[in-house]
Amino acid sequence: MILALGLAGCATADQHNQLDERVAQLEEKVKAIEAAPKSGAPAAAAAADPAAEKKAKELYEKINELAGKGKMEEAKKEMATLMSDYAATTMAKRARKMAAELEVVGNPVPTDWNSKVEKWYQGEGAVNLTEGTTLVVFWEEWCPHCKREVPELMATYDKFNSKGLGVVGMTKITRSSTEEKVLAFAKEKKVNYPLAKEGGGLSSAFNVSGIPAAAVVKDGKIVWRGHPARLNDDMLNSWL
Repeated sequence: MILALGLAGCATADQHNQLDERVAQLEEKVKAIEAAPKSGAPAAAAAADPAAEKKAKELYEKINELAGKGKMEEAKKEMATLMSDYAATTMAKRARKMAAELEVVGNPVPTDWNSKVEKWYQGEGAVNLTEGTTLVVFWEEWCPHCKREVPELMATYDKFNSKGLGVVGMTKITRSSTEEKVLAFAKEKKVNYPLAKEGGGLSSAFNVSGIPAAAVVKDGKIVWRGHPARLNDDMLNSWL
């Protein structure tokens, strides 16, 4: 089995949650400003529904618990309830990023996934997203949080590769990065798993909006999506 890793979203799991909450709060402030009367008088804030907020919070916590156990299909169903029945709550706004991640769980990997890879830097023959189990990580060389995940990914590859786990790092080479910097980093850190450049097609297929981001693909189907730090040995073993 092969596990494919894609690095996307430059932040830890906790930082992602905090960032999502900040974004939600800022979005609400912007909406309030845009909705204010032309005269400049502040718009009256809609009263929050305490019962709805309480139920939404319980659902959000349940979703996180299920995702932490690798029960992604169950988490996906609970998320659908949160986003449909409690869309106006603070928790629903905080959960938008996770909702986008869960949305792709169960989706097939594009059959032409290999054509979306523009260049392989190492390990091309070791990657097959339509068979086995693969961890795909979306990352960038300039992203410090992505770099911090690399030693863990290397250790994961060493520990699980003999059991059938594959790992691949996908980069689009954005901002100040270059192919030379990617290759130099891989050589310096002695990265042991395949690395490739993709043009954005795979990032789109996996709903990647931030780095580092990861997905687990089993026999051509996405079975997990999230921040690589959220993966654990029990989850990996369950897919091997």
